[in-house]
Amino acid sequence: MLEIRNLSKSFKNAPWALNNVSLSVQEGDFIMLLGLSGSGKTTLLRCINFLQRPTSGYVSFNGREIRDKKSIISARKKMGMVFQNFNLIEQLTVLQNVLCGRLSYANKLLSCLKMFSEEDIDIALDCIKQVGLEDKAYTKTMHLSGGQRQRVGIARALAQRPVLLLADEPVASLDPRTSRQVLEILKEINKSYRITTVVSNHNLSLALEYGTRIVGLKNGELVLDKKRDQITNSEISALYGSNHEE
Repeated sequence: MLEIRNLSKSFKNAPWALNNVSLSVQEGDFIMLLGLSGSGKTTLLRCINFLQRPTSGYVSFNGREIRDKKSIISARKKMGMVFQNFNLIEQLTVLQNVLCGRLSYANKLLSCLKMFSEEDIDIALDCIKQVGLEDKAYTKTMHLSGGQRQRVGIARALAQRPVLLLADEPVASLDPRTSRQVLEILKEINKSYRITTVVSNHNLSLALEYGTRIVGLKNGELVLDKKRDQITNSEISALYGSNHEE
């Protein structure tokens, strides 16, 4: 489904954020992307959907290289993105925010006027139901808790009808109980709809609890790629250091 080969990304006056990363992602994978802050997790996700253009390397999605504007637009249509800071419009309702996930499908004129078809509205309401917020559909997101806002972000991504879901530190700002609720939703989506999911995360215990495959980055380099039950303590120590927290 997703092939990444020799991917590198540098920023002006800074060391390599990603250095020669290669990764194959299969349909149905639930990958936890681990690493310390600054290891390159966010940069990798943003290079996959070209929110940041790689300095060098190759990204292929569904057998097609992502390279020019046309291929980027086509790929993004089937890639959902969940952000750490939610990226919601606070003054809009839950439904209005989730409908933003339908913009790539909507008639351009109607979408500019914030008018959506009945089908789009039905899809958005169904996605809201899937994350357990049907009673908040017409509530402005400014009145929601952090966990509820993240669920809106997930519903918006689902409204795209993606085959690949990228989640950038989706539970970093949430308490432990809410973090598990959000990860349970992502896991259920992956299991029920076979939506391939890549979640960046710095919490080792949550990664081992929910991920079926663990990919580790350190200083911009891929240093770990194994099934959860194959990982050794020495590999975790190499990734996090000897004083890593469970």
